[in-house]
Amino acid sequence: MSARIDPEEAKEPKIRLRPVPRPVNIKIGGTLTSEAAYRYRTYMPSSYLIFDFGGDEQNAQQARHKLESWKQGFRLGDKLAIKFERYQTEPDEDEKAEEIEGASKEPAGEGRRGGKKKSPTKGRKSKESGDDQSDASGNVRLIVRLNFSDHEKLSLQRWLDRIPTEEPFKAVDAKIVRHNDPDFATTNQLFEELA
Repeated sequence: MSARIDPEEAKEPKIRLRPVPRPVNIKIGGTLTSEAAYRYRTYMPSSYLIFDFGGDEQNAQQARHKLESWKQGFRLGDKLAIKFERYQTEPDEDEKAEEIEGASKEPAGEGRRGGKKKSPTKGRKSKESGDDQSDASGNVRLIVRLNFSDHEKLSLQRWLDRIPTEEPFKAVDAKIVRHNDPDFATTNQLFEELA
């Protein structure tokens, strides 16, 4: 025999839902839907590390390579920026006279048709020795900007401690300029002017 199902029993019981309260605007500091001030992005104090490599261009390039690998490996992005400051010291008058004499002799010898040509190795050696002298008279400074936000103070301190103790940086003079140091304004301006 078939059992009859009452249509009212077959319906599921109705659940009554309460109305959801709407957000209330607070007039004290603005509204709940206003844009939040980005606390960690508005002020990011920078710290600078300045390494004076003197005339050692090779160590300066090794240091740059190491910093670039850290930047990529630790995903530092804009938090670590590197710039070089190269400046030449004025050579003595004797060196200037030698350069002028050497420059005047080279074109005269090459301009002759019947003259002997110099071997390429001799020319290279003289040019390389001249480059070594110019590197010795020029100084290279590496300026590293660490730009961590306020909540990353521990990371900033770890990088400030780590970088000067690594291999290419150990042998050179390092100077740390923090955002509250008196030299900060001049260092910041110098960093922005460098290409």
